[in-house]
Amino acid sequence: MAALSAWFWNERFWLPHNVTWVDLADPAPGVEYPKASHLLSALPLALGIFAVRILFERFIARPCAFLLHIHATSVHWRATPNPVLEKVFTSITKCPDWRHLDGLSKQLDWDVRKVQQWFRHRRNQDKPSVLTKFCESMWRSTFYLCIFTYGIRFLWQCPWMWDTPHCWYNYPYQVLTPGLYHYYVTELGFYWSLMFSQFTDIKRKDFPIMFIHHLATVSLISFSYANNMLRVGSLVMCVHDASDFILEAAKLANYAKYQRLCDFLFVLFAVVFFITRLVIYPLRILNTTLFESWEIIGPYPSWWLFNSLLLVLQVLHVIWSYLIAGIAYKALVRGKVSGMTASQIRSADLGSGPSCSYNRIHYDLKDTAHAISVMLLGDCCEYRPRL
Repeated sequence: MAALSAWFWNERFWLPHNVTWVDLADPAPGVEYPKASHLLSALPLALGIFAVRILFERFIARPCAFLLHIHATSVHWRATPNPVLEKVFTSITKCPDWRHLDGLSKQLDWDVRKVQQWFRHRRNQDKPSVLTKFCESMWRSTFYLCIFTYGIRFLWQCPWMWDTPHCWYNYPYQVLTPGLYHYYVTELGFYWSLMFSQFTDIKRKDFPIMFIHHLATVSLISFSYANNMLRVGSLVMCVHDASDFILEAAKLANYAKYQRLCDFLFVLFAVVFFITRLVIYPLRILNTTLFESWEIIGPYPSWWLFNSLLLVLQVLHVIWSYLIAGIAYKALVRGKVSGMTASQIRSADLGSGPSCSYNRIHYDLKDTAHAISVMLLGDCCEYRPRL
């Protein structure tokens, strides 16, 4: 185990040239540097955040939902118990194509439409209520707003917020302040709590992708903490937190049927998303990690790794922005959005797969913002086609 740990934490990979872990292990009196062992405190914090979330949803989010006349709705139509179809539903596909439908209809001596109807009812049984989705979004919106507010207030006083070369001056001998420690560990604890809660949250088709996303986020936060890239890491986290709470707030407005507020919040989300991900992130953060750091400290193995991951993230930003802009273009030029669901749009930032091929939805939407927000904030198969 010791040999594996020594290989993994090879200082020639993680640290700049002529710097060792021993140099960072014995700072001057009153000075603290980040240590990998500090990250262990994020695990009990994650459990605490998860417990706070349960209490928040029960005693704050649910009463707010009831005030807005959002209640848990029962499923009116339940699928008739059928072992053959249940096996197909759980182990093969929840949205069978016409080939499967035809085979099942012959096997059961049912009409194809009856088989189709059974799968639709069975899917509706697993669909979470609006109340459940409202409580989840309210918790996320509240946390994202709080952590973003804390991050802005903390970074506002930091020199690297305004002059990014300060991210690299005297690196890696940069002092760990209490504010920076709390910011990092809280973010890490939250993403660990998402790893735990994903198994009890609303089950979406993007579960594997989101699990990998949370795992990658935890890894990046942990590794950047371990080799003291906290300054630039705090900028990355703040930029990505800027638009998240607005999106969750737009979902809340959508669930409460305040459509104009929902449209406004989505437009605000899109503007903030484009500015932070396509302007601030490449021009400020990538510029400092790629060019300013090269001039001040020079490249080393983990430098190449982190910059490669940050560049991949920028590619994802472009893809996500393209998908959002594509929906806007369709709504503006054609006046109609067809054949797409919120899960497909959410796959840009949250990941998801295609909807059922035989349950496409078509809208004639005159208002562009309304069209975009419906497509982003709705759920797969939630809306019915207009005939």
